[in-house]
Amino acid sequence: MPANILNLPQYRVLSVEETEHDYHIAAEPVEPTRQCPHCGSSRFQGWGGAEQPRLVKDLPMHGKRVGIYINPRRYRCQAQSCLKTFFVPLPVVAENRQMTERLVKWLSQQSLKRTFLSLADETGVDEKTVRNIFRDYINDLEAKVTFETPKWMGIDEIHLIKPRCVITNIESNTVVDMLVNRNKDTVAKYLYQLKGKEQIEYVAMDMWQPYRDAVKTVLPDARIVIDKFHVVKMANEAIEKVRKALRAELTPKQRRGLMHDRFILLKRERDLTPEEAFNLDDWTKNYPVLGQAYRLKEDFYGIYEAETRQQAQVRFEAWYRGVTPDIYEHFADLILAWTNWQPYILSFFEHPVTNAYTESLSNLIRCTDRAGRGYSWEALRAKILFTEGLHKKQFIRPKFERRRPETVMERSVGFYVPGGEMGYGLPPGAISKATTRNQQDGKGQEVNYGVDISTLVRMIEAGEI
Repeated sequence: MPANILNLPQYRVLSVEETEHDYHIAAEPVEPTRQCPHCGSSRFQGWGGAEQPRLVKDLPMHGKRVGIYINPRRYRCQAQSCLKTFFVPLPVVAENRQMTERLVKWLSQQSLKRTFLSLADETGVDEKTVRNIFRDYINDLEAKVTFETPKWMGIDEIHLIKPRCVITNIESNTVVDMLVNRNKDTVAKYLYQLKGKEQIEYVAMDMWQPYRDAVKTVLPDARIVIDKFHVVKMANEAIEKVRKALRAELTPKQRRGLMHDRFILLKRERDLTPEEAFNLDDWTKNYPVLGQAYRLKEDFYGIYEAETRQQAQVRFEAWYRGVTPDIYEHFADLILAWTNWQPYILSFFEHPVTNAYTESLSNLIRCTDRAGRGYSWEALRAKILFTEGLHKKQFIRPKFERRRPETVMERSVGFYVPGGEMGYGLPPGAISKATTRNQQDGKGQEVNYGVDISTLVRMIEAGEI
């Protein structure tokens, strides 16, 4: 009799055939069926001839795919009220799947880390089946995993095939959710179904009107703050426009030099090395418009060094007066954005919340998308939100409650409760109720703040996602 190579005590291995890529294992259930699944009767008998062996896929072993061949047994109930035929249920075989439960569990977990195609190749399971297992697993996780609603929420976008909306917890530096698009209806629907949405105090976002409209509709008491990162980025975009317009006047050699030095133009003046400062001085002397644009960029950054919103507005007005007609068109988008979004931009100086870290995260997530080569949006979202080890959690201990003061009578009279426990200050029967209540209230609570961004970045860079 072959050894139980399957390590499944519910089955008796009858034979093992090994090929270059596969194990073909014949097995039968150890425990016979004891009752009819329809009526519960123990009176039944074999019915019909031998059936074709049922092939059940199992976890791969020794780098080879595994198929278990089980002869299904068919019986007929002898109870006169039933007389139905049935097959013996196969232990540890997943319902509606031609595979073991442990293979389904393994595929579910691995599908968050690996491509569907690689899993299908390793197990011999059809790729479409792997996708279906993945979707069932994600639906189950969606129902079980709940992220804490942030008090300081970030709403930003990530480009994956097309723009998507990403929701973050700014205080915890975590990703809370990723939405299929950034439309007003999608964002509003998400915000509306959030539990505890009333506790959201601030929402940092970029200058995208559907975000603002959704937040004002669903969260009228939340303070909207335009993220500093998205505003100052427009100053960098303006200087890029100046640089590109200037290239038309340059020789090929000069163009190459200006392209090489574009990062110097985007760098803050205080961060320049002596060599970079020398190169910048050379460019700005030869091309005054470039020097003017660089100075406007630096002065705009200086607005965000203001300590109050009033001071920031005064600095912007002074900055605006320095924009000359010959360079205005390059900074027109920035000026228009400030004009249209001024109250929300200035809110930053009272509540400096920022969601800027999602920009670098966006680049890394795109790497994951390319590595997946064909992942659906749902698959990529699930990999980011539900991969094991990414969540930032905290165990909140139960609140310390002052014990109830004892009366003179309670101090002087003691009594024993069942189990030999001495009780004081409570009548018999009440002690068990109090103990039960304290056990329920005293367990504490585990709070899940979402996907830790620093951990996510590390795992993406290491190729673990």
